[in-house]
Amino acid sequence: MPAFKSVLAATLVIALSQPFASFAASDDYDILAPTSGRDPTAAEMVADTLVARPLYAVATVAGTAIFLVSLPFSAIGGNIEKSANELMIGPAQGLLTRCLGCIEPLGDGNFERSAE
Repeated sequence: MPAFKSVLAATLVIALSQPFASFAASDDYDILAPTSGRDPTAAEMVADTLVARPLYAVATVAGTAIFLVSLPFSAIGGNIEKSANELMIGPAQGLLTRCLGCIEPLGDGNFERSAE
Protein backbone atom coordinates (compact mmCIF):
# COMPACT_ATOMS: atom_id res chain seq x y z
CA MET A 1 0.00 0.00 0.00
CA PRO A 2 2.80 2.55 0.70
CA ALA A 3 4.17 1.92 -2.82
CA PHE A 4 0.74 2.65 -4.29
CA LYS A 5 0.57 5.96 -2.41
CA SER A 6 3.99 7.05 -3.63
CA VAL A 7 3.16 6.12 -7.24
CA LEU A 8 -0.14 7.97 -6.97
CA ALA A 9 1.58 11.04 -5.51
CA ALA A 10 4.22 11.03 -8.26
CA THR A 11 1.54 10.69 -10.94
CA LEU A 12 -0.42 13.61 -9.50
CA VAL A 13 2.68 15.80 -9.32
CA ILE A 14 3.54 15.06 -12.95
CA ALA A 15 -0.04 15.55 -14.14
CA LEU A 16 -0.46 18.83 -12.30
CA SER A 17 2.90 20.22 -13.40
CA GLN A 18 2.30 19.72 -17.14
CA PRO A 19 0.42 23.01 -17.72
CA PHE A 20 3.26 24.91 -16.06
CA ALA A 21 5.86 23.33 -18.35
CA SER A 22 4.29 25.00 -21.38
CA PHE A 23 3.96 28.21 -19.38
CA ALA A 24 7.69 28.26 -18.61
CA ALA A 25 8.66 27.33 -22.18
CA SER A 26 6.61 30.02 -23.91
CA ASP A 27 8.75 32.61 -25.67
CA ASP A 28 6.13 35.35 -25.73
CA TYR A 29 5.79 35.59 -21.94
CA ASP A 30 6.86 38.97 -20.63
CA ILE A 31 7.51 38.83 -16.89
CA LEU A 32 7.12 42.58 -16.50
CA ALA A 33 3.74 42.81 -18.21
CA PRO A 34 2.32 39.30 -18.57
CA THR A 35 -1.14 40.29 -19.81
CA SER A 36 -0.32 43.38 -21.84
CA GLY A 37 -1.99 43.11 -25.22
CA ARG A 38 -2.66 39.38 -25.27
CA ASP A 39 -5.04 36.80 -23.92
CA PRO A 40 -3.99 34.59 -20.99
CA THR A 41 -2.60 31.17 -21.81
CA ALA A 42 -4.10 27.92 -20.58
CA ALA A 43 -1.29 27.56 -18.04
CA GLU A 44 -2.03 31.02 -16.64
CA MET A 45 -5.70 30.11 -16.35
CA VAL A 46 -4.87 26.84 -14.57
CA ALA A 47 -2.51 28.62 -12.18
CA ASP A 48 -5.12 31.28 -11.51
CA THR A 49 -7.79 28.66 -10.82
CA LEU A 50 -5.67 26.41 -8.61
CA VAL A 51 -3.50 28.95 -6.79
CA ALA A 52 -4.51 32.59 -7.06
CA ARG A 53 -8.30 32.39 -6.68
CA PRO A 54 -8.22 30.18 -3.57
CA LEU A 55 -5.58 32.47 -2.02
CA TYR A 56 -7.69 35.54 -2.79
CA ALA A 57 -10.74 33.83 -1.27
CA VAL A 58 -8.83 33.02 1.92
CA ALA A 59 -7.38 36.55 2.02
CA THR A 60 -10.86 38.05 1.59
CA VAL A 61 -12.36 35.99 4.42
CA ALA A 62 -9.36 36.50 6.72
CA GLY A 63 -9.18 40.20 5.88
CA THR A 64 -12.86 40.62 6.66
CA ALA A 65 -12.42 38.91 10.03
CA ILE A 66 -9.38 41.03 10.85
CA PHE A 67 -11.22 44.17 9.74
CA LEU A 68 -14.16 43.39 12.01
CA VAL A 69 -11.88 42.74 14.98
CA SER A 70 -9.91 45.93 14.36
CA LEU A 71 -12.94 48.08 13.53
CA PRO A 72 -13.15 49.79 16.95
CA PHE A 73 -9.46 50.73 16.75
CA SER A 74 -9.82 51.92 13.16
CA ALA A 75 -12.80 54.05 14.20
CA ILE A 76 -10.77 55.64 16.99
CA GLY A 77 -7.88 56.26 14.59
CA GLY A 78 -10.16 57.55 11.85
CA ASN A 79 -8.95 55.18 9.14
CA ILE A 80 -11.92 52.87 8.62
CA GLU A 81 -11.99 53.43 4.86
CA LYS A 82 -8.28 52.76 4.40
CA SER A 83 -8.35 49.59 6.49
CA ALA A 84 -11.46 48.35 4.63
CA ASN A 85 -9.73 49.00 1.29
CA GLU A 86 -6.60 47.11 2.27
CA LEU A 87 -8.13 44.22 4.22
CA MET A 88 -11.37 43.50 2.34
CA ILE A 89 -11.78 45.37 -0.93
CA GLY A 90 -8.33 44.64 -2.35
CA PRO A 91 -8.56 40.85 -2.02
CA ALA A 92 -12.22 40.87 -3.11
CA GLN A 93 -11.26 42.84 -6.20
CA GLY A 94 -8.57 40.29 -7.04
CA LEU A 95 -11.04 37.47 -6.51
CA LEU A 96 -14.11 38.84 -8.27
CA THR A 97 -13.16 41.42 -10.90
CA ARG A 98 -10.43 39.70 -12.93
CA CYS A 99 -10.85 37.48 -15.95
CA LEU A 100 -9.48 33.97 -15.55
CA GLY A 101 -5.71 34.13 -15.92
CA CYS A 102 -5.55 37.94 -16.03
CA ILE A 103 -3.43 40.00 -13.69
CA GLU A 104 -5.34 43.28 -13.89
CA PRO A 105 -9.01 43.68 -12.90
CA LEU A 106 -11.60 44.03 -15.67
CA GLY A 107 -12.65 47.61 -16.27
CA ASP A 108 -13.02 50.01 -13.40
CA GLY A 109 -15.57 47.99 -11.44
CA ASN A 110 -17.26 49.23 -8.32
CA PHE A 111 -14.21 48.53 -6.16
CA GLU A 112 -11.66 51.29 -5.95
CA ARG A 113 -8.60 51.31 -3.77
CA SER A 114 -7.16 54.67 -2.88
CA ALA A 115 -3.74 55.51 -4.29
CA GLU A 116 -2.50 56.61 -0.87
